[in-house]
Amino acid sequence: MKIAIGADHGGFSLKEVVVPFIQSLGHEVEDVGCDCEQSVDYPDYALPVCELVAQGKADRGILICGTGIGMSIAANKVTGIRCALVHDMFSAQATRDHNDTNVLAMGERVIGPGIAQEIIRIWLETPFSGGERHVGRLGKVKQIEAKYAHPAHAE
Repeated sequence: MKIAIGADHGGFSLKEVVVPFIQSLGHEVEDVGCDCEQSVDYPDYALPVCELVAQGKADRGILICGTGIGMSIAANKVTGIRCALVHDMFSAQATRDHNDTNVLAMGERVIGPGIAQEIIRIWLETPFSGGERHVGRLGKVKQIEAKYAHPAHAE
């Protein structure tokens, strides 16, 4: 798979650890930055990752900031993105199995590199179950997305 990855300054160090790990699993990585620990704005890195995923130029995306919260909020504003903030292995598996997430958000200040790598491994290896319940629920999420993507709701 091709994995797009981005981080702000709060997630830079963890990104530097997980990129080679993702590559060691056999995946191609497109790193959109950032490339330093100097203060930057998380939406500037969430957007290019999510655009690559939404446009089909990357299979999945990974976003890292201090807590993962800002990245996940920004990511879920992009049509077609289903981003989950994950800090444990069970949630990594469940969010793929039940929610077919295509973007993973994590917080460097919340988890260490070992847990982050295991979360990523599980998240990349877990397929969407495709069960009728889950497909139906995702259909409802897409209806919400479509309703609020309509220009009449834009400000």
